[in-house]
Amino acid sequence: MRSSNFAINEKVFSEVYGSASESKMTIEGTVNKSAFLLLLVLTGASLTWANPASGLTILGVIGGLITGFVTIFKKHLSMYTAPAYALFQGLFLGGLSAMFEASYPGIVIQAVTLTFGTAGGLLIAYRSGMIPVTENFKLGVVAATGGIALTYFIGFILSLFGLNLGFGLNGGLIGIVFNLFVVVIAALNLVLDFDFIEEASKRNVPKYMEWYASFGLMVTLIWLYIEFLKLIARLSKRD
Repeated sequence: MRSSNFAINEKVFSEVYGSASESKMTIEGTVNKSAFLLLLVLTGASLTWANPASGLTILGVIGGLITGFVTIFKKHLSMYTAPAYALFQGLFLGGLSAMFEASYPGIVIQAVTLTFGTAGGLLIAYRSGMIPVTENFKLGVVAATGGIALTYFIGFILSLFGLNLGFGLNGGLIGIVFNLFVVVIAALNLVLDFDFIEEASKRNVPKYMEWYASFGLMVTLIWLYIEFLKLIARLSKRD
């Protein structure tokens, strides 16, 4: 069992064990907590949607990074840190979405629809067995995700020296093809996350890991949404 999501992977669940008398992680519990975290994201987003230039957007970036790392390294605190992460990320996404919407009217509803449509479609495909989650499939997604992360890191470093890899928000073919590739890999990470949550629910892991698993799923959904925003913006520039 493997996931390329940095928050949800085999090592994470191998590090935690539940006692015989402790409540265990379940799929239903994880779904309920994921819905709650999503509600918090939307709540945070509503606060910065009308005023994206406010300090709340920056607070969301900083707070999201801090609570995200705390959640990863202090998993037993995830029942507290995961909701905080969702709220902070909502503040960030609300401001980011408003800025995109100002330049590309209608882009947010398109990105939201594509994100949840993709997640729903993949969940149905996964549950029906249409997508075989083999070890080779998992390894391929892990490798591709690592390559994307490395590319973004190199691009960031080069940008500090005024160099551009062509992945900026423009309508160039290179940027569009790369963005499409990233969207596909982000979507496939959802499949791995679904598989991981299902398998982990069968293991002797404590109840608080439902919060941690939900946190990891939010990480992937937020990544996918941002990539859809960027892709639609690039395509709009070609019109």
